[in-house]
Amino acid sequence: MAHSFLVGPGRWVLKGNWSERNEEPISVKGKTIIAWSQDNWFTMVTKLVFPAGNREEISFQYRGHLDGGERHYTYVLQQSLLGRVEGEGWIGPDSIIQRYWVLGDKQRQSGFETFYRLNDDKYAISSGVLSGHYLISTMEAILERQS
Repeated sequence: MAHSFLVGPGRWVLKGNWSERNEEPISVKGKTIIAWSQDNWFTMVTKLVFPAGNREEISFQYRGHLDGGERHYTYVLQQSLLGRVEGEGWIGPDSIIQRYWVLGDKQRQSGFETFYRLNDDKYAISSGVLSGHYLISTMEAILERQS
């Protein structure tokens, strides 16, 4: 498989913009660490920080399973804003697309993340969080592998 993000262990840094409904985009930075166990389980931990200090940091803790050779996977996520989340991912030739939904949420919050491979060491991210049918926040960023 051509992907270097998620399908193998690694450390990544993120830099981009975060937008919320009716607000100007703000700068966001972050780090992601991915680890794999021998039985095809992965963990991914991400922390987003806002350098201007205009938002609290956001943390993500994923745990998922991907059988060797498969292109679909499932995961659970604990996220500091949304709480307990379940999701699924698809691995395409040039992108990894994840969809998730918040468990036990009356607001029907859900979201998506697309990681588009620019090269082996760089991905473009586009993500969004929805409440019902409406986008409430988006992020666009570049994710680069650390040496």
